[in-house]
Amino acid sequence: MKFRVTAIAVGAVAAALLTVAPASAQAAGRHYYDHKDPYKTGCGNAAKVVRTAPLKSRVDTVGTIQLWWSGKCKTNWVEIKTASSAHGVINVYTDKGSDRFSFKQGNGGRHWGNMMYGNNMCAWGSAGVVFGSGQGGQNGSGSTTKACG
Repeated sequence: MKFRVTAIAVGAVAAALLTVAPASAQAAGRHYYDHKDPYKTGCGNAAKVVRTAPLKSRVDTVGTIQLWWSGKCKTNWVEIKTASSAHGVINVYTDKGSDRFSFKQGNGGRHWGNMMYGNNMCAWGSAGVVFGSGQGGQNGSGSTTKACG
């Protein structure tokens, strides 16, 4: 009988800790959609572009960078369009954190990074691309201006 009471008490404490953990994670600044794919989560549906800028090499414009906002998920992420032979990194920043995503060649030159919670704060993005040997202007970079809301 004493064992059963102890087991029930331990189980109750464990259950209480599990219900408190998500709340404390939110309080620590972590959000459910942080570092997740906007299209796998459905956040990309009905999202909108809030900032656009060119990706430039030393020689020419090599693509575009876009900062996206999902009102449904309260998140931002960055998408780029560039040569399908390019690879590189995509960064999204908010007042409270950031995410860095590396992409490989392919996908028709359309690539996107992961999301960061951005409700009632500023967000912006940057990207760097490399194609060919990466020398002689075969690389580029760009960044968006801040969007605050």
